[in-house]
Amino acid sequence: MSQRPALLLILLALPAGVVFLAFFLLPMARLVLIGASGEDGAAAYLSVLTTPRHLESMIATVLLSLAVTLAAVAVSTVAGVFLVRHRFPGRSTLVSLLTFPLAFPGVVIGFLVILLAGRQGLVGEVTKALTGDKMVFAYSMAGLFVGYLYFSIPRVILTVMAAAEKLDPSLEEAARSLGAPPWRVVADVILPALKPGLIASGAICFATSMGAFGTAFTLATNIDVLPMTIYTEFTLSANIAGAASLSVVLGLVTWAALALARNLSGSTVAAAG
Repeated sequence: MSQRPALLLILLALPAGVVFLAFFLLPMARLVLIGASGEDGAAAYLSVLTTPRHLESMIATVLLSLAVTLAAVAVSTVAGVFLVRHRFPGRSTLVSLLTFPLAFPGVVIGFLVILLAGRQGLVGEVTKALTGDKMVFAYSMAGLFVGYLYFSIPRVILTVMAAAEKLDPSLEEAARSLGAPPWRVVADVILPALKPGLIASGAICFATSMGAFGTAFTLATNIDVLPMTIYTEFTLSANIAGAASLSVVLGLVTWAALALARNLSGSTVAAAG
């Protein structure tokens, strides 16, 4: 009798195992082997530290992703808690509009940034009318920051709203009744309760920003982030081994961020029972 359930479990897990092997393990193994197949061998994986351009690209990518993550979490926490706590006409429409950027690919978001802050963009026209000088930042790290923030906020705000709906209002009322000022209620009750959701959504935001390519490709004039470096190594320099090694390093950094988030997320503190 015990053999049948075990056999059934094996048969049920077999399709998932085949997909995991064919679409993840084998391609990743091939990528690792290609990364070490160049003139430098396995030392190619250290090029992100030994090659100045690769190192600068990695640092710029990490700093940009961290900045986008912090900004997205800050904006989405305030907006998400407000939307959960308040009901008003048009709320559903507003939530739909806030999540609408999820429907856009990176190329479209890059084009929107150009329309906003490009050479013929709205910001340039307004600043020229006010100061006589046209402000253009779409083709820089600032423009890429705006683009990444645009598609990161919806990912974070949905998670924050889901976590905020589980908050127990009685804990906040108890804190207020004990004389806690509003900022202490936020710091000691609301934020600890939202911590798992904030860490999880922040990790996803960071990982997405690290590997985003479409927006960077659209805006890539004075931008040197790691996905663009990988693209140029592969297409312009025909350095397949170098592109593969950088891809593996990028994947490892992103995986490490996600693993750290899982360890730090913990459990919800003040969720309703």
